[in-house]
Amino acid sequence: MKFPADFLWGSATSSYQIEGAATTDGRGKSIWDVFCETPGKVINADSGAVAIDHYNRYEQDVDVMSSLGLQAYRFSIAWPRIMPNGTGKIEKRGLDFYDRLVDKLLEKGIMPLATLYHWDLPAELEDKGGWTNRDSASWFADYAAVVHEALQDRVKMWATLNEPWVSAFLGYGIGIHAPGIKDPAKAFQAAHHLLLGHGKAIEVMRSQSSDSSLGIVLNMAPVYLEGTAPAGHPAHEAIELQDAILNKLWMNTLLKGQYPKTLINLGPVITDSIHEGDLAEISRPIDWMGVNYYQDSRSVPDDSAGGGVMDSTGNGALPGSKGVKPAPLVGEVTDFGWSTTPDGLRRLLVDMRDSYENLPPVYITENGAAYDDPIVDGKINDTRRIKFINEHLKAVHQAIEQGVDVRGYMHWSLFDNFEWAEGYRQRFGLVHVDFETQVRLPRESSWHYARIISNNGF
Repeated sequence: MKFPADFLWGSATSSYQIEGAATTDGRGKSIWDVFCETPGKVINADSGAVAIDHYNRYEQDVDVMSSLGLQAYRFSIAWPRIMPNGTGKIEKRGLDFYDRLVDKLLEKGIMPLATLYHWDLPAELEDKGGWTNRDSASWFADYAAVVHEALQDRVKMWATLNEPWVSAFLGYGIGIHAPGIKDPAKAFQAAHHLLLGHGKAIEVMRSQSSDSSLGIVLNMAPVYLEGTAPAGHPAHEAIELQDAILNKLWMNTLLKGQYPKTLINLGPVITDSIHEGDLAEISRPIDWMGVNYYQDSRSVPDDSAGGGVMDSTGNGALPGSKGVKPAPLVGEVTDFGWSTTPDGLRRLLVDMRDSYENLPPVYITENGAAYDDPIVDGKINDTRRIKFINEHLKAVHQAIEQGVDVRGYMHWSLFDNFEWAEGYRQRFGLVHVDFETQVRLPRESSWHYARIISNNGF
């Protein structure tokens, strides 16, 4: 099973999850620093203050990437490291770090893929309303201009946002992520302003360079109802709304310049945020689309009360869940308690191709699983992760055979790291990290992945 000759193989991380050095070289506070300091928000009161100390160990970490034969490395840039207050003052020492990282990657023949925003909003901007403030779109564009201008001579592939659904609905809707706000109406405001910020950033980066390949990274999944529900049962409306929020809210606005009717029908909670010209700005052409995939979104009918569209109770983080509840787990369950549904990735990719005529080339920008296998005789034989990689790459290959233009795969994650509200108890890495000693130990899955890269397939 071979992939196209120019298929790009890599792995991914994010700034707050690995960098540490939270008060080094003028870095300002992010909403995640504040969230971690709030009792009861993060498992074991963990934080990313030290993480895996990548800020000080990046050279060693790039050597690890080189040993695995990675062709690309997707990382994110910490906004508070570049502009400690979110706007205004630029911290040169922060830009210098990413200069050094990019130069080291290029020295080793690894293509840098930079993500501008992976959830670590400067805390001072949250004090002004964060992503619920319409000005956030312009704040983000100004930040994007600074970073892109500094690195665009060497970094040619850029993502504006990582998983804006998570930023909006976990951060502002149900509050299990920073900034910890529980208000679904604010989640929809944040979603719109994130999209608007994306569009403004695309515009400014295009004006700075015609060589940059610009995209966005979305977490998406097939959304469907298992079992049967009679006509008129709220389960049918709930599934339609969940699909709109998880998938179509982002894809329709970006590629069609319109909100799905299911959301427009919600009225002012959506329409009040939309100003004239917004959708044209949001739908500026992009060069590629990043897809983060972990599992399908599966529900079964539920006759119990609760979970209306403006209610953050119900099925996980999706408003409008009245009438459904999560379906029982299927497949091999990861240590995170997630189902493994690899064929859902193929179905998602094919559906994207069928639904959007102007779908740009697609990259799988995250795909992975949390497994914590023991160290035995100096090795970690994580056979479950190897199986996960094989099954999901098979699904990607099948999608390519069915005509989907998939250009690359970035495994999540390269290293064990700070896993947000889960602290350090979930391990996604191809490389094990001892969080006390910071010793890196590549798992057997990393060498398996290295062989896949070397062979461009199986």
